[in-house]
Amino acid sequence: MSAFNSIRSINLLLYLILFILTGCSEKVATHSFLNESPPKILEYSQTPPLNASLENKYWPRKEPATSVQQPSDGYTSLWNRLFSLYALPEINNARVEHEIKRYLKHPKYLAKIQRRAEPYLYFIINEIEAKQIPGEIALLPVVESAFKPRALSKSKASGLWQFMPATGRLFGLKQNWWYDGRRDVFTSTKAATSYLKQLSKTFDNDWFLALAAYNAGRGNIKKAIRKNQRNELATDYWSLALRKETKNYIPRLLAIAKIFANAEKYNIPLLKIPNSPHFAVVDIHSQIDLTVAAGMANTSVADFSILNPAFKRASTDPDGPYHLLIHTDKVERFKAELAVTLKKDRIKWGRHLVKAGENLGVIAKSYKTTVNALLKSNHLANSNIRVGQQLLIPTSLTIAASKASRKNNQLYTVKKGDTFWDIARQFDVRSKDIANWNNISLNKTLQPGQKLIIKES
Repeated sequence: MSAFNSIRSINLLLYLILFILTGCSEKVATHSFLNESPPKILEYSQTPPLNASLENKYWPRKEPATSVQQPSDGYTSLWNRLFSLYALPEINNARVEHEIKRYLKHPKYLAKIQRRAEPYLYFIINEIEAKQIPGEIALLPVVESAFKPRALSKSKASGLWQFMPATGRLFGLKQNWWYDGRRDVFTSTKAATSYLKQLSKTFDNDWFLALAAYNAGRGNIKKAIRKNQRNELATDYWSLALRKETKNYIPRLLAIAKIFANAEKYNIPLLKIPNSPHFAVVDIHSQIDLTVAAGMANTSVADFSILNPAFKRASTDPDGPYHLLIHTDKVERFKAELAVTLKKDRIKWGRHLVKAGENLGVIAKSYKTTVNALLKSNHLANSNIRVGQQLLIPTSLTIAASKASRKNNQLYTVKKGDTFWDIARQFDVRSKDIANWNNISLNKTLQPGQKLIIKES
């Protein structure tokens, strides 16, 4: 009987060991499954826990990154990498659905903004990921500027991220006759992501309030919150009394993010964008003529300006910044050419012989430049010049791409059901601009047969 009990004990021990080993193998298999590559198109979001606190509302949560993720990350498509970074809460309300329907009415526009975004999106996503910002915000330039780096609003906001002049300077974006840092994809993206991160801290990590403040101003959002508090109302973004533009701002961002993440569902083709850098930032150390730089990169001035839209003249600012964005395929050639080109040969100069009755103001106007630019170019201490004196004139060529896409003014006849937003998408302009060109209010209902002036494409 003792021997039988011993044998039974041994058998039980063997079964127990076998059971433990089987359980371990199942856990390993599950872990392996979770690490598989994600599907090509991910769902926009999952439903957050009902009792999620403010701290946890941006669900699904990610562990803080110890370093910036490397480009590979298992994603070959930049879209899939972007979708994996989505972190804003899922919102299904009439305001978001309204914007989804509006976007879907203009598939050509959705294709166009993808093409415009392609050169910049990888860099933007890198900055978004490094600062641990919700991935949807990489698409904010769709709402702000339709991914046009030279976009300029009536209120003088400019660039992909539509910085106002004062806010741009506050975040280190230089603006002068030569250069506008708000249009510099490199510097403005760093500034915008820093600003948004700062706003998120101001509003206790509520990204909807942070985004609203980016659009309307921090003070205006705080004022709206205080008003609701006095009236014992909710103080989340969706409950605030805000101007129309700010009320539409976040629904439009959520709408475009959801459409792209569910492109197959909405029958919207996604442009194939690899998860790899489109450009590199190259330090040039001195002023350079953009036609010379484009030649060094073996590209046209028009294509060169797509990556370098911040420079407003034919050359870079003599006082910097001294960086250019160069397509990754052209970087080595550009660096090699730059290394063997003397600084004096990097600028194309013209010469002007001073005539009787001329002064620097007259000469500057004739060459479409400024007195200050002539002073700097000729190392003049003041504006005193003499007849017969020769002045160096930096070549004042206009960047071809800045005007290449513009069309003549045209009249548009309003059709039944047209809104400012629909017409703006059709002509790739801003609703506010259409209203301003025609001296009418954005709140006015358009009438069928009404004629509207459209100034640019």
